[in-house]
Amino acid sequence: MTTERVERGISDIVGALTDPIIVFPGGWGEDIPEWLKNTITLERLAMNMRALKGEEMTGTDAEACAYLMTVTLSQPVDSDWTQIYLYVAGKVYEGWRSKESGTEFPEDIQVESLTREQENDLNRLKEWIYRTRTRARQERDRAERRERRQEEVARKEALQPRMFDF
Repeated sequence: MTTERVERGISDIVGALTDPIIVFPGGWGEDIPEWLKNTITLERLAMNMRALKGEEMTGTDAEACAYLMTVTLSQPVDSDWTQIYLYVAGKVYEGWRSKESGTEFPEDIQVESLTREQENDLNRLKEWIYRTRTRARQERDRAERRERRQEEVARKEALQPRMFDF
């Protein structure tokens, strides 16, 4: 393994735990249920494991569910996106809900499959979510490095006496 690949792998693992959850602008991000936030982290870690086996990194179903939840709370969506949301919400909920809860995804709104176009839309959404959250991580890392450099320069300037004041 190359050093660059190892560093990227470490960054992806850290990102699975610390990357922001991408939500639709509109103020509904704080309303994502705690179980879904935890599921996002677990699915991100599972995605990292699949990537080690050669699968392309992408956003997860739980991330798509959280994003679509915030979209639908902010504005109406068309029938295709409604179907996509119900499909992914049902898949995530049934895959991660606690069996002790006794609550199941309502049968009357379950969507068992998507059309090819809807699958493509969902995949594009998950790719966009992944790119957006990794870009946010890279920007955060750059800002932290910049801040550390500025602190180091300030520390050195404080230690070095000035010979002349102009």
